[in-house]
Amino acid sequence: MNLQEAQLHYPLANTLPPSGACIEVAPGVKWIRMALPFALDHINLWLLRDELDGVAGWSIVDCCIDAPASRAQWELLFEQELEGLPVLRVIATHMHPDHIGLAHWLCGRWQVGLWVSGTDYYVARNLCAEDTALSGDMSADFMYAHGWSSPEDMARIRLRSDFYRSLVPQLPSTYHRMQDGTLLLIGGREWRCISGFGHAPEHLALYCAASGVLISGDMVLPRISTNVSVYPQEPESDALALFLMSIDKFRALPADTLVLPSHGKPFTGLHTRIDQLQTHHADRLAELQAACSAAPCSAFDVLPVLFKRPLDFHQTTFAMGEAIAHLHWLWFTQRVLRTRHPDGVYRFTTRADAPA
Repeated sequence: MNLQEAQLHYPLANTLPPSGACIEVAPGVKWIRMALPFALDHINLWLLRDELDGVAGWSIVDCCIDAPASRAQWELLFEQELEGLPVLRVIATHMHPDHIGLAHWLCGRWQVGLWVSGTDYYVARNLCAEDTALSGDMSADFMYAHGWSSPEDMARIRLRSDFYRSLVPQLPSTYHRMQDGTLLLIGGREWRCISGFGHAPEHLALYCAASGVLISGDMVLPRISTNVSVYPQEPESDALALFLMSIDKFRALPADTLVLPSHGKPFTGLHTRIDQLQTHHADRLAELQAACSAAPCSAFDVLPVLFKRPLDFHQTTFAMGEAIAHLHWLWFTQRVLRTRHPDGVYRFTTRADAPA
């Protein structure tokens, strides 16, 4: 455990749910943990005791990717953890594959609806139909423009035309829209949707004041910082500013809120964690500003500044988006100038009059 983790409290210590089983973390709230085939090797999912249209059952929050192992684990959970009751609805915090990949299968399996933000539903639906926005030629051209020029890597990116569809093959044909402030009555208790931006188009966390529980999705994670990226379909976005503004909204919640994150362990210390994340990004921004004062830097150039560990190909694709997001924050706040050089690459230089 690092020093920042030590400032948080983990009520369950190192206890984790075994495969195919749950742990109750609050009344009517069960914790599921499923494996992922990535460096980030797991996702937390949640079962909420519910009643809908007079029928008792469960709501599922987040789904995992569409993979045989994930489906098998869900089937085991259905046998062992539902107490003989049906699933009543599926809720997705956002459109990333580990959160919505199996929504179509779960909704079809139980003949129930999907609850998700409208923005994320339509972005995901578009990516299921045509995946050029997150990979393929469009993504390779975008990465090249920010300094990643290896011909071998560019070729690999151009071949990733089905990456999203391989994990999210389809979506339910209908959905129920959630948005900031939406109140869902789940198990007789109100859960309020809190919107967040910068990580996904319209991420929605769920807060239950009666239980003192926040399902934070990916917006507040205890051990790692959320990936905040610029993507080729919105190439000049200020994603980091949106994210930092979004996490500050959680300061209005009580300090002793039990936070249920999508990765890592349930914890308390929400305000402390927000402070840590704000400080983390401020430190990285200061390091980038210093780097850009020494020489013009592309996003690829500053990867070693932001990430001190070696990155594999898959990790580098995410790291590039995050590097661009940090450089864009400096650019939009007029701390750096952006210039497109004759080689077609954007490079950033610290302004002489830039605020510290």
